Amino acid sequence: MAKKAALRPRNAATLIILDRSKKTPKVLMGRRHASLAFMPGKFVFPGGRIEPGDRHMPVAGALSARASDALAAQVPRASHGLGRALALAAIRETYEETGLMLGTREYGPPESAPEGVWQLFREAGIMPDLEALHLVARAITPPNRPRRFDTRFFAVDRRAVAGEAPGVVTADSELVEIVWVTFAEARALDLPRITSLVLADVEAQVAGNLAPYLPIPFYYERRGKGQREVL
Repeated sequence: MAKKAALRPRNAATLIILDRSKKTPKVLMGRRHASLAFMPGKFVFPGGRIEPGDRHMPVAGALSARASDALAAQVPRASHGLGRALALAAIRETYEETGLMLGTREYGPPESAPEGVWQLFREAGIMPDLEALHLVARAITPPNRPRRFDTRFFAVDRRAVAGEAPGVVTADSELVEIVWVTFAEARALDLPRITSLVLADVEAQVAGNLAPYLPIPFYYERRGKGQREVL
């Protein structure tokens, strides 16, 4: 029998929201619905894959040069707007899964917005602000999984939350629970392996105040063995 070809990973992005207002930082995590095919019942950071509208939503600020360079690294034929679309996907998915709108009201609403969720940002007078995002990791789901993603992990401070829609997290939604937890508390949750790895990386980067020169790890599998490179 011929070996089944591995699924091609889809571009996706995740947002790690950090509350650094107290001495001990906290991070937002959500528990996935038990019926989902991918990581059922696990605690994860909100996120998902790029949608067409993410390529056209106006923004208030751009990603840093360091983030843009790292997002383009080891990506064959990377499109010019890939990093921007990934960052916007992380913001949109976070809203869809948690009700939190990341951005700024300082510039007023965008003059236009793609149909769907981005129209809600426009109605709320919120512009996504990519300048507030820090790229902290990248990971590709190993082969032979029901879903495969090439995921970029962004971190952002809780102060970047400009609005919130109630009632998004329910017993029937993708995330059935969201919690603010310390890094120590997060490690005690039921986490996917990659989430545990990235959590440790983010904790170290928070200790370094998310400085742009800190290493950005890239996780993937080669010949059945996990690899960790630095972008």
